[in-house]
Amino acid sequence: MRIDRLNMIEQYVIQCKTASLEELATHFGVSMNTIRRDVRQLLERGALEKVYGGVTIKTSQHVQLPLPYAIRASRNIAEKQEIGRLASELVSDNASIFIDSGSTTPTILAHLATKSNVTVISHSLSALYEASKYPNLNVIALGGIFYSNTASYIDITSMDALSRLSIDTVFIGATGITLENGLTNTTYLEAEMKRIVIRRSRGAVLMADHSKFDSSSIITFCKFEDLSCVVTDTLPPQRYIDAMRINQIRLLCPETEKD
Repeated sequence: MRIDRLNMIEQYVIQCKTASLEELATHFGVSMNTIRRDVRQLLERGALEKVYGGVTIKTSQHVQLPLPYAIRASRNIAEKQEIGRLASELVSDNASIFIDSGSTTPTILAHLATKSNVTVISHSLSALYEASKYPNLNVIALGGIFYSNTASYIDITSMDALSRLSIDTVFIGATGITLENGLTNTTYLEAEMKRIVIRRSRGAVLMADHSKFDSSSIITFCKFEDLSCVVTDTLPPQRYIDAMRINQIRLLCPETEKD
């Protein structure tokens, strides 16, 4: 499908930082006319920009590009586990929740073992594997094409499946978070999945450790003020706390438990 090729081209340029039209046409086995049409459409997404003879990634000194999933999963393990414990307090019996891809969001699942009749919906391979350990959880897996950089399955069919599901709360991850750009990501199709599931839910909960704040990636998928709750491992900078107070966003972190 063309949408899959577009996403692969986008990821290729993000990884290489710059690519010529001739290089892209050769790598993806399409004509120059086809690659020009594809690039025109990709430029509209906003993640890439045109340079002489090719395209390049839009970057700034604050742009955060993702590390491979295995590396991300090995970092800040204790902090992520604490975030998962805190986030589980937001899940009640009989709830339906969506677990986003990422290395932090699956940590909530171990803390749902005592909950009753919770339905877990996910496209994340690691979240689905973790959820399978707990027989009390009802698990709905969204299929699609597997992307190793996010360890998730995603395509148009998985997005369509979301339109037929009722979701109470979505537990979302992000590559970067700023007040100006909101929650950001590097993958267009993944960002679109996040947008759809946030629209389908009754509340969006951000699960992110301290390292994600004040960094920004390429594609915004959610405004900061549209969140219902932020779960993190320590108090974020004061401007985020002020924004949460103004927008009535709940904050959960170890420090708030002491209040």
